[in-house]
Amino acid sequence: MGHDEDDDQTTVLRTDAAPGATPGAESAARRDRAVRAAVEQGVVGPAAPVAGLLDVTGIRASAAALHAAFEAVVPPGTPVLHAFAVKATPLVPVLRLLRAAGIGAEVASPGELALARAAGMPPTATVLDSPAKTPAELREALALGIAVNADNPQELARIDAMTRSALTGSPVGIRVNPQIGGGAIGALSTATATSKFGVPLRDEDAREWVIRAFLDRPWLTRLHAHSGSQGMPLEMMVRGVAATYELAEEINERAGRRQVDTVDIGGGLPVNFGSDDETPTHAQYARRLKSRVPGLLDGRYGIVTEFGRSLLAKHGTVLARVEYAKRAGGRPIAVTHAGVQVATRTVYAPASWPLRIAAFDAKGLPKSGPAVGQDIAGPACFAGDLLAENRPLPLLEPGDYVTALDTGAYYFAQHYTYNSLARPGVYGFSASAGTDGVRFAVVREPQTLDEIVAEAGGGAERDALRNL
Repeated sequence: MGHDEDDDQTTVLRTDAAPGATPGAESAARRDRAVRAAVEQGVVGPAAPVAGLLDVTGIRASAAALHAAFEAVVPPGTPVLHAFAVKATPLVPVLRLLRAAGIGAEVASPGELALARAAGMPPTATVLDSPAKTPAELREALALGIAVNADNPQELARIDAMTRSALTGSPVGIRVNPQIGGGAIGALSTATATSKFGVPLRDEDAREWVIRAFLDRPWLTRLHAHSGSQGMPLEMMVRGVAATYELAEEINERAGRRQVDTVDIGGGLPVNFGSDDETPTHAQYARRLKSRVPGLLDGRYGIVTEFGRSLLAKHGTVLARVEYAKRAGGRPIAVTHAGVQVATRTVYAPASWPLRIAAFDAKGLPKSGPAVGQDIAGPACFAGDLLAENRPLPLLEPGDYVTALDTGAYYFAQHYTYNSLARPGVYGFSASAGTDGVRFAVVREPQTLDEIVAEAGGGAERDALRNL
């Protein structure tokens, strides 16, 4: 999932995929054409030195592959909802694109629910998760008929009171923590012994509490678990799903009927950030689930998934202009306009979130030449603002461009306003053969200076403290 920064993988990238090329090679070829076209068409340049690019063709292909992966392992007619984790790429045009491809939305805040509704996501294709839902959030979801996964006993008590006073068509379930351990990135491991998420099944009396909660509430029909995200091996993910399925079976046996009719298995499929290869695939994961947890996929249970990073990461690119090239201590440093504001996790935790960097010349063509170890620095005023350190690349010069690859998920979601750096524009593209065939559409306009000032209290609030 990571990569060795000593590997010279990015000296030259392909500009055209060979006949019969892998999906990864085809994606790389489209990306290279889009970079050149972005420079030629002025999407990036001196006045717009950083932008995000999203490959619409690749996103559609990933959505189709996800559908096919699970259709191959369940009987025809099995209810399956793939709900995209909105937190990964919270952009309304992206959500609309996914909806057109048959993908729903998993939301974890009022803001994400508002984005899903603006994108036209129907309540029946929307799932609300969060460990801190307010009464207002719950009432809205239950009124709309959105599926809700209760995180803890106190939240379930709130839902009890709401369902007594008003009918709801929402499917309601309980999120459980199978407590199977953590993956390689502790901050993203949600099934540890002390995770803040869900009801911890191995704690004393917790499993029996969950079973009793279902037996006492015939309207509880779902179980949900999500064991972690990047850094989780497939086998650990499968163990979490298996534990949830076994609990569903126990509840239904104790109830004497099929009370739990749907299992939400979460998302978390890790992404390969070391090459253009898309591994592991949703199909590999689905086949492993079929092998290890066949009863879950035999048609008796509806399935909900909540993939985010694995759908979008490979189809996004951060493209930034090199403003200056300098040296310090003998090491070349390329100072670019992409740093902590778009790659917060990479800057603060580079060992967990390394990015591939590709070099392009001032015309947007892949740059060639001997690989030279150099730092790829961002614009923020602290020393650690680096996309990569001592990375072997053709020597960069002012006016060249760099791309941070595999950034379609989370890198357009986590804008960090350090130094009041503006949010970059994000552009979707389609790329047929040749740069003349590349078309762009604005997904999110670049943030203006006036908008930055307004967000900082520079409007009607500017004199708010004067008379205190």
